[in-house]
Amino acid sequence: MNTLFEKIWDSHIVQNISDGPTQLYIDRLYCHEVTSPQAFAGMRERGLKCFRPGQIFCMPDHNTPTHDQDKPIEDPVSKTQVDTLAKNAADFGLTHFGMMDKRNGIIHVVGPERGLSLPGMTIVCGDSHTSTHGALGAVAFGIGTSEVEMVMASQCILQQKPKSMRINIEGTLGKGVTAKDMALYLMSKLTTSGATGYFIEYAGEAVRNLTMEGRLTLCNLSIEMGARGGFIAPDEVTFAYIKGREYTPKGEGWDKALAYWKTLKSDDDAVFDKELTFRAEKIEPMITYGTNPGMGMGVSESIPSLESMDEAGRASFKKSLEYMGFEAGEKLLEKKIDYVFLGACTNGRIEDFRAFASIVKGRKKADNVVAWLVPGSWMVDAQIREEGLDKVLEEAGFAIRQPGCSACLAMNDDKVPAGKYAVSTSNRNFEGRQGPGSRTILASPLTAAACAVTGVITDPRELETSLAL
Repeated sequence: MNTLFEKIWDSHIVQNISDGPTQLYIDRLYCHEVTSPQAFAGMRERGLKCFRPGQIFCMPDHNTPTHDQDKPIEDPVSKTQVDTLAKNAADFGLTHFGMMDKRNGIIHVVGPERGLSLPGMTIVCGDSHTSTHGALGAVAFGIGTSEVEMVMASQCILQQKPKSMRINIEGTLGKGVTAKDMALYLMSKLTTSGATGYFIEYAGEAVRNLTMEGRLTLCNLSIEMGARGGFIAPDEVTFAYIKGREYTPKGEGWDKALAYWKTLKSDDDAVFDKELTFRAEKIEPMITYGTNPGMGMGVSESIPSLESMDEAGRASFKKSLEYMGFEAGEKLLEKKIDYVFLGACTNGRIEDFRAFASIVKGRKKADNVVAWLVPGSWMVDAQIREEGLDKVLEEAGFAIRQPGCSACLAMNDDKVPAGKYAVSTSNRNFEGRQGPGSRTILASPLTAAACAVTGVITDPRELETSLAL
């Protein structure tokens, strides 16, 4: 009668503290340059070494420029953070995938593609989108800097056990509808606080039919509903994806691991604290119109009216629309845009570039659009070139940048100017998230591509695609 979350959680308990948190063993700690410096400083002050350095992996991603990575970083703050991570990793004997290392990239893209994130693991990182790794059947969640230090020192963490929620998405997704649209749809229904206090298990026919990369996108956005994390039970899709990757078990180790992984599912009679079911057929390509990811709608729909809002939310709704320059009740189709961003830990994988290329093939980038196409890792960059997608994109007027978090957040050079509209495949559309005063419209790679070639907000289903969706 146990849920999969309970099975993984319970198998990692070191001790239960009476009337307190659980001491939980952590299989993998990821460190990037933004949230780790204070943790390393705390370790030095206490004269501690990392308890299990082999289970800690470091890489810069937030501050890395997406051009000229072979040259010194110009921004002094970014340079300091990236250099500090390299020194800390060396001093503490940790694996470090630095800039220009072929294994470098966004930490939540690199973990799965290298076989570092595996079913049944507990995985943490000082980054809210750590829930991405849950797509492999792991319990993965973001932690604070003091907790990063705790894991470094003990390979354990103190955590209150979240409640369990299962979200079933049944049926078949329509043409042009992706995992990103599923996530934006769920957020529009549940709001950004609807899953607060829960760990989500995604299930149902539409979830099972997602590729591994689609699952990574769906789990990535769990935090945007307020959830502690989100995950999907591993299956044949999972096993096929991770087999043969760099850090995946080999030989007898693989056989033993696979036998265990096949047991990782919720019992048929498992009881969840909350269970919800949605129909895949009701989801269309989604866009956001406001300043949180829950303010989303179908691309063909209209922004809600002020009257449809509860009284408590009206002030923030009005403020959000004022910031975006939109009006309640209006449609956004044909609205002129300025920037398009393909990338981030949400949509920086090879399938996202394939989807984008399928729309732009044989077309040209709109003259009014500045486009940043940023692979999530050097492995993705290599795949783009192996498949000839770089040629397709370049012929359409797009350039591929170097890996990094890029325009997901304003911590590097890729900032959207004030007042400009950016259709972005990233995960957050907060005020100033992509640059002070910037206006972000979240969308899937297909929708972003449609906007990039038309120069306005466009339903991707209206453009014939050159490749299969």
